Amino acid sequence: MKIKKRSSAKFRDGGAANWLLMLGLVVYALVIIYPLIWMVISSMKSYKEIYSDVWGLPSIWLVENYALAWSKGISSYFINSVFVTGITVVAVVIIGSMAAFALARYRSRWIDVALIFIIGGMMMNPQVALIPLFNILSALDLINTRWALILTYIAYRLPLSILLIRAYFLSIPKELEESAILDGCSEFGIYRRIYLPISVPILITTVVLTSFFAWNEFLFATIFIDSDALKTIPSGLMNFRDALRTDWGVLLAGMVIASLPMIALLIALQKYLVRGLSEGSVKG
Repeated sequence: MKIKKRSSAKFRDGGAANWLLMLGLVVYALVIIYPLIWMVISSMKSYKEIYSDVWGLPSIWLVENYALAWSKGISSYFINSVFVTGITVVAVVIIGSMAAFALARYRSRWIDVALIFIIGGMMMNPQVALIPLFNILSALDLINTRWALILTYIAYRLPLSILLIRAYFLSIPKELEESAILDGCSEFGIYRRIYLPISVPILITTVVLTSFFAWNEFLFATIFIDSDALKTIPSGLMNFRDALRTDWGVLLAGMVIASLPMIALLIALQKYLVRGLSEGSVKG
């Protein structure tokens, strides 16, 4: 109770500055949330109502717009995105955590060189690498396959993921590792039984960041995939828009379906996201 009283007293002592900060945060939240609410409401309107009453509620809630959007093609885009995002996330977490374990556990000149290369990978601009990547994937006969996206996404998300997980691994007490060695635990056993269970927050943070990247990535998904049957949500919505030039209710319903998984993921895992980033920044 004393802690709560002290914090509230400090807030009151801040006076106008604190209230202005709160007002700014509320306005910012409304700016972010309102377009989403408008999209959900408009997705259940008819074409005529969207134009005649832009800001009002629908007279009849057309929930069937969602079923129509799903049957018109969103279903295949959604499944492709789930497949590509799922494989990317699993691969990034496994490869990234193993690489981070080696970089955090050992000290040598080669480790420092590897860190420099990883940091360099974070600086690689997607637009700059587009043509070389296209040539490489063409030589491997991977263009117009899901693996063209999966391999590219893994390569682009690994550098940041490795550095985040490594920073978290560095905060793990060495005494735990030494005790495991005395008990006869192998290198892989230390990684699996000590590092991974302790590092759940940063691993979940990696899952969230990688999922958002793979789910929403547009450039590679447009260039590397030509077949409509293999398109993911971002590039597929372009075709969906062209096919529904006038049916804005169904189009907005498709956009809501495309947005829901990432919104749900962020809401479910937001506390781990903040905790993983804050605890992992202690050392590094």
